[in-house]
Order: sequence, then C-alpha cells, then structure tokens
Amino acid sequence: MTATEEDDMDPALARPAAHLPRAGDFLLYPPTIQPWGYRIVDQLFAHRVVPRGTPRPWPRGAELGGLDADGFMERNFLAGLLVIKDGAIRLERYGLGLQPPDRWTTMSTVKSLTAVLVGAAIRDGAIDGVRAAVTGFLPELRGTAYDGVTLEHLMTMSSGTAWTEVYSDPDCDVNRYSRSLADKVPGGVLRMMAALPRAQAPGAGFLYNSGDTFLLGACVTRAVGRPLADYLSARIWQPAGMEFDAFYTLESEGGQEIGGSRAGMALRDFGRLAQLVLDDGVIAGQRVLPEGWVEAMASPRFAVPQPCPPGIGHYGYCWWLGEELMSAVGFAGQRIDILRGERLAMVTLGAFPQPPHVPLEQERAHRQAVVDFLGAVRQSLA
Repeated sequence: MTATEEDDMDPALARPAAHLPRAGDFLLYPPTIQPWGYRIVDQLFAHRVVPRGTPRPWPRGAELGGLDADGFMERNFLAGLLVIKDGAIRLERYGLGLQPPDRWTTMSTVKSLTAVLVGAAIRDGAIDGVRAAVTGFLPELRGTAYDGVTLEHLMTMSSGTAWTEVYSDPDCDVNRYSRSLADKVPGGVLRMMAALPRAQAPGAGFLYNSGDTFLLGACVTRAVGRPLADYLSARIWQPAGMEFDAFYTLESEGGQEIGGSRAGMALRDFGRLAQLVLDDGVIAGQRVLPEGWVEAMASPRFAVPQPCPPGIGHYGYCWWLGEELMSAVGFAGQRIDILRGERLAMVTLGAFPQPPHVPLEQERAHRQAVVDFLGAVRQSLA
C-alpha cells in the first residue's frame, strides 16, 4: 500500500467538506443565504428526480421593448424572469447566479402543479373525482380531523383542520413541518397531519395549509400506484419536452414526495407548465387533462382574506385567482402568472428578503412590483 493510499484510509486526517445552510431553517434564511439555499434544495433535503425525455425547442419571438427588465430584477432580488406570448419566448433573464440548467426552488408554486396531476389522474381513471374521500387513499387518517375531508377540500384549502402558517414564527405548524422534512423522518409529516385538531367543518372556510397539499400529493401517489415523480415524468415532463430533469423533495429518504413545496425545476420548464395551462391541458395534440379541468382550476371557490398576494382575490383548485388571472404563488418571490385570454404567461423566480430579517412591508412591495411589471408587459404587447 502506498503512502497516499494509507492517507486515504486515515479517518483522522483533515479533508475538504462542504458547509451547507441548515435545512431546518429553510423558511427563515437571511437574505445572504436565500439565493444560495434556493439553488441547492436537492442538497438540503431528500429528493427524487423527475426525468426529462427528449427536449423540445421553443420558438422565440422578438424581444419585448420598453421594459426595464434588468432594473426590475435588481430592485426585486429576482433570479429568473420569463415571458411567454402565443407559445413563444419574448423575454428571458437570469440573475443571482442562476444559470439556465439550474433548478431553483418552486416553493408553493408546486401546489398548483399538484392540482394539475389530480386532473391527470382523473383522466386516467385512477381517481373518480374531486369528491373522493381523503381517507379512501390514506386510511392512516381515519379517526382524525380528516374524516369527511375530500380531495376538493384539500385543493381549496378548506379541510377545516387547525393550522398555522406564519413563516417568521419558528414554532408554527409550517416550520415544524419544514423541520420534519429537514430531519428526513419517515412518516413524520403524515403523523403530524393526523394529530391536527379540527377547527371547523370541512368546506366551511379557507385556511392556507401547506400540509394539506402534502396530503393531496400523497393521495395521487396512492391512486396511481407509483411515485409522484415518475407519474409527473410520464404524464407531463417527457411529453411536454421539458429541457431538464426536475426533482421533488421527499419527506424522508425514499419516501413520499412533497406535493406542496420546495420542488426544483429550471426557469424555462416553469414556463412549459404555464404553456400547458394556456393550451388547456393538451400537449402536442394529445389531451393530458380532462376537458374543462383548467377551467375548473380557474373557477373561484373562496374569497381569500387580506393581505393576500397582489392582484389576487380568490382561490380555486390550488391556484390563486384575480381578474382574468391564474397564479401559482410561492414563498419569497416564486410566481407563475397566466392570462389565458391573452395567451400570455410570466414566470418570476426570486429571493425576496423575508421577515424577521426585513419588515413585512418590504416583502409586500416586491410582490406588488411583480404585478406592476406584468402590467407593463401587457402594455408593451398592446
């Protein structure tokens, strides 16, 4: 054995090692950490790859003029900006070190994708309809506050369970959920959800609950009999010609995908999801979603309490809704805005500084800036 080989076997020797931000603090990262952490989510949590197929090139139209896109990105801590009009890319920008192949965190925009997969499973006959009982897919929840809760209740944030989602509060339910993911506890999230008390009857009112969308994704997994990542790949990722592999984070190594937060995908592939909605659930002439499913997702189910995302007044099936607008909205600046009537979509990926590191009003100002820029895009196309 050589001296080098002996050194390689010596556990006492100092060796290079990566320092990563604490995964359990994911929703509490300071501004200095956010752009780094949001780009390496698959290194922080257990994950499962969503394999791509054969990439399909996108047509590109003339670049939109009269817009201060670079200034908009700098002022608002944006990592990605994409505008699609009539099936063609009209504006594409990267910042904060993001490169086209990098997978940035989806945050809660993936909730809207989970509703898309519910539609695909209904079309496949794996789910009978939105009024199917959650406990029919997850018998572990029988005898809990989820008795009587349907898939529709999960998609409309109206399960009636008690839940706190205050990102700046380390002890609230969403941060306990986040720490369970960081600790990779097998079955930990499901046990946490099973222990929630009931606050009101299912369907009685809206209460935003990321844990409910975890359960929604788990229901789809049980219904289709395969990992959610594999189902997404087969039904959407490969047929749509996505350019890059994506990934889901998992509750534990080899465990259930998180259907409600922190998946990862590349900017242009976010855009292809928007294009699927603009095309009414049809990919390359083949219907993937039931006829009328996009309209069902875009139909207002509950008025949402203020303050809510700018430009938004209602919630549908895991989509935020405004006047003529469908939006997938995620923590810290992730947003997919779709104007179906105008064949227009805009994707923003961000690292908006968050409380408690900055005042809440600052984060809201960044959200408003996204809505204002969308208005400027519409004006430039008029």
